[in-house]
Amino acid sequence: MVTGGGTGGHTYPALTAIRTLRARLAAVGQTVDVLWVGTAAGLEARVAANEGIAFTTVATGKIRRSANPLKMLSPANIKDMARVPLGILQARRQVKGFAPDVVLATGGYVAVPVGVAASMCRRPLVIHEQTVRLGLANRTLAGRATRIAVSSDSTLPLLAESVRPAAVVTGNPVRPEVLAGQADKAVAALGLWQFDRSLPTVYVTGGAQGSQQINDLVRGILPWLLQRANVIHQCGPNHEADLRQAAAALPGQLAQRYLVAGFVGPELPDVLDLAELVIARSGAGTIAELTALGKAAVFVPLASSAGNEQAHNARHLEEAGAAVALLGEVSAAHLQEAVAPLLTDPARRYAMAQQARAHGRPDAAERLVDLLLSVVPGRH
Repeated sequence: MVTGGGTGGHTYPALTAIRTLRARLAAVGQTVDVLWVGTAAGLEARVAANEGIAFTTVATGKIRRSANPLKMLSPANIKDMARVPLGILQARRQVKGFAPDVVLATGGYVAVPVGVAASMCRRPLVIHEQTVRLGLANRTLAGRATRIAVSSDSTLPLLAESVRPAAVVTGNPVRPEVLAGQADKAVAALGLWQFDRSLPTVYVTGGAQGSQQINDLVRGILPWLLQRANVIHQCGPNHEADLRQAAAALPGQLAQRYLVAGFVGPELPDVLDLAELVIARSGAGTIAELTALGKAAVFVPLASSAGNEQAHNARHLEEAGAAVALLGEVSAAHLQEAVAPLLTDPARRYAMAQQARAHGRPDAAERLVDLLLSVVPGRH
């Protein structure tokens, strides 16, 4: 049984683990039955349907966090908290009916009732944390977990001493296709024939929907940037028209080095292989991919991310020399200052990429599957 979702950060590691487990068992002539427990409105519902994974839902409550404890007692929070016992009852019925050998919880509000139900029914529970610090759902479940899979060694000292013995560093699963990109395929697929391959290529991304903040920062240094690099700018479908307008105002030679894309889909692995520097948010999935690939990066964390996790992720890598983190109020001048030495000094860029690779775990999915199988009764 798999639970977790709401966002890609919780959903895709679970999906990659399922695919890896299926492949592992198929290689020895075995199969695996999977039931994903999520929310109907979450990304996980669509992902499970696309993958042919059985899916069901339970009631769940979203806790709206605030630094002010009194604001936590909002009518919306109180109403949602009242749904949690119902979700646990429903999850307990699902666990008893499906009788899983192991339950994998990857975070998000829906993981709490399912994880509690797993421990009530004495089923092995493995929780997986994608970020440096445990998210709220995983903190809630840590004491009930058989094993706690974490993505970074830096997480271990942050865990309560009582649960630390259950923790195993697996890394954050990365889709295998991301690791198999080919730069020349990106050139062909996106028509980048006029890129100057003697210059580094910068990939800018704010995630699938794009980021107004990152778009504005890059736009503010665009002519300067294009004198020193080729740029593939994944700006989000809603921002594409604005960026194309900016591109139209560029001198011809610079415009040839600038590709605006609303969304980068199947070509992403090839684009990442081509890129020598990435400007991006610092969500757990992005960090897992860029460190597994060993890419120099400048991170602009999303300030409103839950528990400020993106800032923690970025700061952790910056302290190791594996990235630059732009925190707080960020201006175009800050971005230019961060990017300049990485574009003009290939040795510096290479050293950062090597540090990033040292933090990457391209075999994270295999490690997580090893852990799942290790707790299944009778499979040792």
